[in-house]
Amino acid sequence: MLFIFACVGGGVLIFQLYFFCTIALLQWIDPSTTAFMRNERWRLCGINFLTCTVQHQWVPYARVSPYLKRAIIASEDSGFVYHDGFEFDAIKQAWQKNLRRGKPVSGGSTITQQLAKNLFLTGEKSYVRKTQEFIVTAMLEVLLSKERILEIYLNSVEWGEGIFGAQAAAQHYFKGSASSLTAWQAAQLASALPAPKCFDKRKYCTKVKINFGARASMIGARMNLVAVPVNP
Repeated sequence: MLFIFACVGGGVLIFQLYFFCTIALLQWIDPSTTAFMRNERWRLCGINFLTCTVQHQWVPYARVSPYLKRAIIASEDSGFVYHDGFEFDAIKQAWQKNLRRGKPVSGGSTITQQLAKNLFLTGEKSYVRKTQEFIVTAMLEVLLSKERILEIYLNSVEWGEGIFGAQAAAQHYFKGSASSLTAWQAAQLASALPAPKCFDKRKYCTKVKINFGARASMIGARMNLVAVPVNP
C-alpha cells in the first residue's frame, strides 16, 4: 500500500513539475495552442483534427487595443493588477453557492485562474480540476508578470465557435485588427466572454440568458475605472 501511495505521489509531483517548467518557458515562448483550442478543434473537426484548424493568430501585447485591455479587466477581474491571482471574497461566495447546489457550479475565477484553465485544463466542473487550477494559477503569478499573463490571456481566450484570441475575434466580428478596436467594439467583445459561442451563434444560446448589449454598456462605463498593466 505504501508503494502505491509513493507511486501516486510521485506521479502527481512529476505532473506539477511539468506545469512549472512549461509556465517558466512562457516567459519567452508564445504558446501556439492551448487545451481549450485542442478540445475545440477535436469537437469541430473530429477525424480531420490534423488538417482542420481554429481561428487564431498571435499578436504582441503592444499591438492589442488599450480599450480591449481595459474592457477585459473591467469585465472579468477589476482587481487584476493588485491581487496575487485570487479574489478570496469571490472564492468564498462561489464556495457557498457550490455547497448550496451540492456540486461545483461556480469558481469566482480571476483572469489568471481562467488562463490556467484555458492553457492546461478543461471546462469540467470538479473539485479536483479546481484544485489543479489553483496550483497552476499560483505558478503563473510567481513565474510571469501581470503584463505577460494578460498578453497570453488576450491571445488564447475563446471568442466564438473556433475563434481564439483578440486578433481572430477582431477579424471575425469587425473585419479589423486587434490594434484598431474602438472602445465600443472592445466593450462588445468583453461582453461575450461569459458565453462566447452564444455571442457568435444563436444555436448555442438555448441555455444562456445574457443581454450582451446591456453588459457591453456596463463594461464601457467601467473601463476607465480600472488599472491596466503597462507594456512588457
